Amino acid sequence: QVQLVESGGGLVQPGGSLRLSCTASTLILDTSAIGWFRQAPGKDREGVSCFSNSDDTFAYSDSVKGRFTISRDNANELYLQMNRLKPDDSAVYYCAADLDRYTCGGGWYRQATYDYWGQGTQVTVSS
Repeated sequence: QVQLVESGGGLVQPGGSLRLSCTASTLILDTSAIGWFRQAPGKDREGVSCFSNSDDTFAYSDSVKGRFTISRDNANELYLQMNRLKPDDSAVYYCAADLDRYTCGGGWYRQATYDYWGQGTQVTVSS
């Protein structure tokens, strides 16, 4: 059974930083595209970032480009470093695995293609 577990959320002031972690098996992180998504109250869930170890590609939504960085620093964790946070970044953040995607090329943000999802971690940006 594939499991993804997010952690690292919390309350932070505008302009601050947080680092989210997505823990999964090494096999999943090695062979799947991993996406970070978020959903704010009353809004649709949206793609934030993607990482693929298979072809070493990554991608970001326009709303976070230049502020968020996705990385994999160890065998079974994927990180989302979030800097210069804004109140609009407040949401539940999810990581998800697409077992049939080997790249973060076109379409990485299409949620329907992701097979497994974590339970989410809350990020609140507020003063």
